[in-house]
Amino acid sequence: MYAEEYKRKLVSPEQAALAVPDGGAIIHGLTMAEPPALLTAIAARVASGGLGELTVYSLLPTETACKSVLAPELSDRVKAFTWFVSACDRDLVDEGIDDFIPCHFHQVPRLIEDGPPLDVCVTTVSAMDAHGFFSLGTANDFTSTAARKAHRLIVEVNRNMPRVFGQSHIHISEVSLIVENHVPVRPFLDGPPKAEDCIIGKRVAEMIPDGATLQLGVGSLPGAVADYLMEHKDLGVHTEVFGPTMVKLIKAGVINGRRKSIHPHLHVYTVAQGGPEMLEFMHDNPSMASFPVSYVNHPKTIAKNFRMVSINSLIQVDLTGQCNAEFLAGHQISGTGGQLDFVRGAYDSPGGMSILAFRSTARDGKISRVVPSLEVGAAVTTPRMDAHFLVTEQGVVNLKGKSTKQRAQAIIGLAHPDHREQLQREARKLRLA
Repeated sequence: MYAEEYKRKLVSPEQAALAVPDGGAIIHGLTMAEPPALLTAIAARVASGGLGELTVYSLLPTETACKSVLAPELSDRVKAFTWFVSACDRDLVDEGIDDFIPCHFHQVPRLIEDGPPLDVCVTTVSAMDAHGFFSLGTANDFTSTAARKAHRLIVEVNRNMPRVFGQSHIHISEVSLIVENHVPVRPFLDGPPKAEDCIIGKRVAEMIPDGATLQLGVGSLPGAVADYLMEHKDLGVHTEVFGPTMVKLIKAGVINGRRKSIHPHLHVYTVAQGGPEMLEFMHDNPSMASFPVSYVNHPKTIAKNFRMVSINSLIQVDLTGQCNAEFLAGHQISGTGGQLDFVRGAYDSPGGMSILAFRSTARDGKISRVVPSLEVGAAVTTPRMDAHFLVTEQGVVNLKGKSTKQRAQAIIGLAHPDHREQLQREARKLRLA
């Protein structure tokens, strides 16, 4: 029965693109779930004049989206919005071609539900199983909500997308059209850690107790932390982004989820980013549990985990403890994402903590990441009232319970010694010393 329905709905990418109405709005899958054949076909229809106007919603778009529906040459007909700026659309945001929507990641599904009509959701899914279900694989996040809010759901089936469990399934009865495109899933990998990351990673690992449940943010730092967790026992995973470092720890037996207070033995995530080895590990693995970001990242859900430890990074911190993780030199370079979701949820967890780790300098030591005050217009990703532990290669500070003057002195201690004298002078001007 399902095989026949599959055949009826199977079309070419070009035929599927015809289902996008002129003036319509689409949402596409996140990072590794961006559907290349569908986005290319939709972009070709815009370029040929078949679509005079199109609205596109993205979050952390990759090269696939940026070379198709978000291509600058289509900007006169494509109205683009993004919930999180990526390396490939920063210039588009600066030029006003792509419009940034500030938000917490866990609230994006509600923004979709409460927002304007959505015509089409397009995303990559796993192959259909015998019961007629596809899996959202690496990207549940807001896609599961968009798939059911949209007037039409068009899926790009790729046998290289892993089938996972949790709340990741879409039934063929919910699908309008199907496209097949069995190409390698584009990897999404972090760079190698720097020397400072290894020092920071060791400091962070020493703070994590056995039996803790972890959230590791993106970037090179999680890999550095993982290298120093190999002797830990009974760690768990409840994370926004699942990645190769967690696979490494699971295979080593360090992460097993035995002592988790919710979803024991399951590795809970909403997005996965990595390479082929991670995808292979995830496929048909009953320990992998994918849920919508409205659940995974909700501070109330996070706080239910006993000894929840969240580890994220930042760009700058000022002397009062305001943390900026998304704005640099007058430019929006990323977004809030789930940082504050996990900062608040982890602190409210019994025995939990949130850690914001960062290198003390940038540009080979020339620029301090500890600053007197954030620049005018800069985003405050984590407010000073929420910041808990800060870690650099210079040390560790717990900001909770400290006065403004105590905070300033503690934070200056996290700066590189070359910048501390100037920071002390600025602290005195700000009456923080």
